[in-house]
Amino acid sequence: MRPGKLSDILLTGLAPAMWGTTYIVTTEWLPVDHPLFISMMRALPIGVILCLALRQWPRGVWWYRSAVLGFLNIGLFFVLLFIAATRLPGGITATIGAVQPMIVIVLAWAIMKERPTLAKIGFAGIGLGGVALLVLAQAEQLDPLGVLAICGATVSMAGGTVLTKKWGRPGSLLSFTAWQLVAGGLLLLPVALIAEGIPSPITPQQGLSFLYLGTVNTGLAYTLWFRGIGRLPTTTIPMLGLLSPVVALSLGYIILQQQLGLPQLLGTMLVLGSVVLNLGLARSAHH
Repeated sequence: MRPGKLSDILLTGLAPAMWGTTYIVTTEWLPVDHPLFISMMRALPIGVILCLALRQWPRGVWWYRSAVLGFLNIGLFFVLLFIAATRLPGGITATIGAVQPMIVIVLAWAIMKERPTLAKIGFAGIGLGGVALLVLAQAEQLDPLGVLAICGATVSMAGGTVLTKKWGRPGSLLSFTAWQLVAGGLLLLPVALIAEGIPSPITPQQGLSFLYLGTVNTGLAYTLWFRGIGRLPTTTIPMLGLLSPVVALSLGYIILQQQLGLPQLLGTMLVLGSVVLNLGLARSAHH
């Protein structure tokens, strides 16, 4: 394994672990009837602060690329994610999103000509099986719009991941992150203000929740995520994303006392197992 490989995996894995807290923060402490406004506030303020502090701007084709990546990784992804989070239990939302590795495998093959190994397909399939088990176990209780929203968010993030790997990044990692946050936030700003307006009043608790989502859950997490995309194999990245449902389910169980039946526990074990198996494969390939 090349030097730093394990640290790259661990640091990248922190991002989806942070994202696993999004669901409980959103549903418990934020105005759930303002998904567009929440999405915009999560991205735009921290993006503008970073851009002003770094004073680095896109050049040439990167204006267009930043807009595309900002739309896929931030704008569209955040909106669909928050819609899903208000209609489905957090753990279920995050776990349905765990189909992303399979989507990335297909997109990486189509866009980057990265032929997947049978092992990677198999491990992604195990994770997909875990997701199916969770969804089927509660099919009658799941909101169809919520399921469609999280599926759309997953496809959006998968596309952004593959294009980020294909295009690489110019300049510093923080600048690259900031451009996407600003692009995604600006796309959301007029839609949020026209469709929803500003929730009133914004309580201190909601203010602290916005601060957490913007700085830790978004600014820091996306910086670690984009760093990992540049250092790890394309198909390894989304497997780490499967850590998000594990965190979301754990928080739902510990804080909200959401009960997990045998199918849910088995599905979670399959998802987590697919992560461990895939990371073991990635590490052995770099010995």
